[in-house]
Formats: sequence, C-alpha cells, structure tokens
Amino acid sequence: QVQLVESGGGLVQPGGSLRLSCAASGSIFSIYAMGWYRQAPGKQRELVATITSGGSTLYADSVKGRFTISRDNAKNTVYLQMNSLKPEDTAVYYCAQHRSVYGSQKEDTYDYWGQGTQVTVSS
Repeated sequence: QVQLVESGGGLVQPGGSLRLSCAASGSIFSIYAMGWYRQAPGKQRELVATITSGGSTLYADSVKGRFTISRDNAKNTVYLQMNSLKPEDTAVYYCAQHRSVYGSQKEDTYDYWGQGTQVTVSS
C-alpha cells in the first residue's frame, strides 16, 4: 500500500520561506513522477509543480521563480521549497504520486495522495 506523508507546513509571514517534505513508502519511488498540488478555501485544487523520475520539472505560472520542487530517491522523499511567500499561497498542500515516470498536469492521472499540510501566509 502506497503511503505519502507531508510535513513542513505552518504559519509564515509574507516574504518568508517554508520547505515541505513528502515521504513515500510502499512503492518503487524512484520510477514515478511526483507532484505538489494545493487547495485554497473555496477554490478548486490546483497544480503547483511536478517532477519526473528523471528530475525534469514543471511549475504553475503563479509560483515560477519562487518555488522549487526536488526529489531525493535515496530517501523516498519529494520536497517543495517555497520562497517569497504571499498571502495568496495560503492553502492545504498535497503531494501526489503519478502513475508513470513522466507526470502530467492532469489531476486524475495521480493515483496516490497524501493527507495534506496547511500553509498559512499572514502577518
């Protein structure tokens, strides 16, 4: 059974930074693309970033230049480094495992999801 466990969320002031982690178990982590999604109150869940098994990345326009997705296959962990945070980044952040090595922007192609971690950006 695949399990994804996010950590690292919290309250941060505008302009601050957080690093989210997602620890995976129950699958051959290194062969799957991974993604980070977020859902703000009253809004649909949206893609934040993806990373293929080979390390290629893709970002939502709203986070380009501020967020960085990375993975450590030896630790079965994917990260999301978030810098220059804005109040509009406030959301529950979810990591997800794609069904292939390539990943995509389509939410329904991610087979496994974590429980989410809250990120609140506020002064």
